[in-house]
Amino acid sequence: MGRDHLLIFSGTAHPNLAKNICKYLGIEQGNVYIGRFPDQEVDIKVESDVRGADVFVVQPTCTPVNEHLMELLALIDCLRRASANRITAVIPYYGYARKDRKDAGRVPITAKLVANLLVTAGADRVLTVDLHADQIQGFFDIPLDHLLAGTIFIPYFQELNLPDLVVVSPDVGSIKQARAYAKRLKGDLAVVDKRRESPEKVGSLILIGDVKDKNVILVDDMISTGSSIVEASKFLKENGAKDIYICATHPVLCGQAIEKLKNAPVQRIVVSDSIPIPRKEELPNLEVISLAWYLGEAIRRIHNSDSVSYLFEYT
Repeated sequence: MGRDHLLIFSGTAHPNLAKNICKYLGIEQGNVYIGRFPDQEVDIKVESDVRGADVFVVQPTCTPVNEHLMELLALIDCLRRASANRITAVIPYYGYARKDRKDAGRVPITAKLVANLLVTAGADRVLTVDLHADQIQGFFDIPLDHLLAGTIFIPYFQELNLPDLVVVSPDVGSIKQARAYAKRLKGDLAVVDKRRESPEKVGSLILIGDVKDKNVILVDDMISTGSSIVEASKFLKENGAKDIYICATHPVLCGQAIEKLKNAPVQRIVVSDSIPIPRKEELPNLEVISLAWYLGEAIRRIHNSDSVSYLFEYT
């Protein structure tokens, strides 16, 4: 087995995504046992020969975050000790990303902590999609490929061919992403500036831009509790918006998110499969666009030392 041998492994976070990536690449998935000791410690054994191989581990750090993160770290350590030539952590959804700076006294920077853990475990490279904050790329002292989900979402909305389009950022943090969508979709740009009362509750909202009698795409990197995106959609309706589409990369959907989205005045909710979606059947207007070919093509290009930036030149 040589450096040209490509292997893909998966933790328990999202085995279907790993399976579809392998299907795109036309390869068999590597075999690994992942279990638990009686006290719930992670137990791992790689059952495929990985000596000298170029290995990719697919594992979004979604709920339960700590379990899936520990699986990823243990699996990387296992592969390193089994003499894999290169190990790339494929993390479609990078958890613990909300704390990317000290925004108050006596708080951690967990995005950096996780980066340190991945490097210490033995990762040589990281492949991820739509980080919560772009600066997290700089937390790594190893190569990081940051894919932009607009590559899969923009063609979807181009096919809808929505007239009188405005792309709206639900907060100031997503303006750059919304601007890129607006540019490619030839629409206008607007921003909902929000004031939070708590992590779960949105206070006052201010609209910067015009949505009256316009079709709207609300663009964000994730839907967590759903409070921000649902309140923003209601606010846009109050300001005269016609049809509203939500577009979010990571469907975290925790807490009462499903119930909130059911009552949101939106036509469709478009997300990726960066993480498995709980209770998907309860949202009939939910559209899931797979990242499998996108991640698979990025893996192929990394393996062959080809350009990855070619995949997201829409910006």
